[in-house]
Amino acid sequence: METIDHEGLQLHRWQIGPSSYLACPKKGARLMNWSLRMADGSVRDVIHWPEEPDYADFAEVRGGNPVLFPFCGRSYRRGKQGGWKGPDGAVRPMPQHGFARGSKFEIVSTNEQGFVAELKPDDAAREAYPYQYRFTVRYLFDALSFKVYFRLENFDERPLPWSAGHHFYFTLPWHEGLTRKDYRFQIPAKKCFVHAPDGSLDLIKPFDKESDFGRAENSDRIFTKLRDNLAKFGPNNGEEDIGIRFLKDADTYSQWNAFVIWTEAEDSPFYCVEPWMGPPNGPEHRKGLHTVKPGESAEFGVEVALL
Repeated sequence: METIDHEGLQLHRWQIGPSSYLACPKKGARLMNWSLRMADGSVRDVIHWPEEPDYADFAEVRGGNPVLFPFCGRSYRRGKQGGWKGPDGAVRPMPQHGFARGSKFEIVSTNEQGFVAELKPDDAAREAYPYQYRFTVRYLFDALSFKVYFRLENFDERPLPWSAGHHFYFTLPWHEGLTRKDYRFQIPAKKCFVHAPDGSLDLIKPFDKESDFGRAENSDRIFTKLRDNLAKFGPNNGEEDIGIRFLKDADTYSQWNAFVIWTEAEDSPFYCVEPWMGPPNGPEHRKGLHTVKPGESAEFGVEVALL
């Protein structure tokens, strides 16, 4: 592991086998890039990071893996976006995807396999989530895969709700001459939703569990009620698949775990495949919403691997 000073940021890089991982643990506990050196000497970016990002607005960079905590997606209270009702009955503000991606973290530890970082809430975070807790992010890197764990420890006197997740920006397409329609995904879901403008979940029926990324209607869909913990995607020929697993030994594993797929535009160099604890707006509909009792802790774990 090496430390790099770049654009006023302290970055860390791990080289493990053919894989190189670049992260900024102090800024949102952000994994920025995963690249892979191929047998012919070329380099493939598995997780996308733009060549010239706006480091002054690091939280909004379209790349890497922004951490979504305490809630994923847009939060609503009775149809009004930007708020949620806490366990004490008070309605509080909540930005889209929560506040962790723009928060400062403190490095707890680093080693040759990864890092652990702890969230340090600012005034805005305390206004949105005014509880006594500890939230940590732990990455474990390997040659062709990595695991990441979120851990919420409750030091408060009341149960704490959360429904966190990841926002992985995968490079797609990753072969010259191919387009999005040449890549397909397989998600073992029994239900599929879109998030309506009033915060409700609109059921899509019927829907395709296997489809390609070239269909514009697939973007921003929420796949849940999972039959299995593995989603995979890759070229239509079935080679070079990427798999994302919900780790079954985590406290938050359930059928309401969700995979969300999204991209910004037709020509974006990425497509996001996002494992979430549950569908967005969990405090309202409570599907995939988890609580941590006072004095206890809970963990959410996923693995991303080249299959």
